[in-house]
Amino acid sequence: MDRFDRYWIGILIGLIIPAAFGLTYIEVMNLWYPLQTLQFQAGGVLSKLLFVSVFPDLALIFVFYTTDTWRLAKGVLCGALPYILASLIVSM
Repeated sequence: MDRFDRYWIGILIGLIIPAAFGLTYIEVMNLWYPLQTLQFQAGGVLSKLLFVSVFPDLALIFVFYTTDTWRLAKGVLCGALPYILASLIVSM
């Protein structure tokens, strides 16, 4: 696992996983209508969707910390930060 313990791999994982999870969540929960009708103002659907999409990254950070792949875990955390900040900004 040491050859995958790279900071940039963690950043890529941290950026791709929430986007994929968010799109899957939209498709499964059938949220296209609220997103298309612009009901994502403050405290609306978009901020909650961004916040929910970060949960897989948090689970990965836990797994990477328990397997002692520190750089990979820090990269995933840095990749998740834009989603967390966007969720906080949209909800205000």
